[in-house]
Amino acid sequence: MITIQPVAKDLMLKDGVQAFPDECCGFLFGEEDSEGNRSITDIQIVNNAKEGDKRRRFVIAPLDYMRAEQYAEENNLLLLGVYHSHPNHPAIPSEHDRVAAQPYFSYVIISVLEGKIGPVRSWRLNDEVQFEEETVQTTEQIVS
Repeated sequence: MITIQPVAKDLMLKDGVQAFPDECCGFLFGEEDSEGNRSITDIQIVNNAKEGDKRRRFVIAPLDYMRAEQYAEENNLLLLGVYHSHPNHPAIPSEHDRVAAQPYFSYVIISVLEGKIGPVRSWRLNDEVQFEEETVQTTEQIVS
């Protein structure tokens, strides 16, 4: 399970709406307990570095990854994953998302439908390098 704290969730959702019709992206920071449950307490919005059409793809620059790792270390947090939006598409990872994914990370996808927030879902790679959905919870309600 992944729990997204309200402040982190609000920032992430605002990023998705502001970037529409392009994809937004950023990092997820927080803690993980001994059972693998994750709590996202902070996010870091990054520029979608994809050249050209950003409506169907996002790219995070290597320097942004380095900055995220440094931020996590300086703030005693874990870098737990990446979020991005799917403008006018479901919050289901594409094959491109799967191929680009890294083990361990959670991948939160925000569906933004005509500029309004739709479902928010999270995915992790399994041992067969396929995405499996993880339950997303906020302190207000369960999202999926």
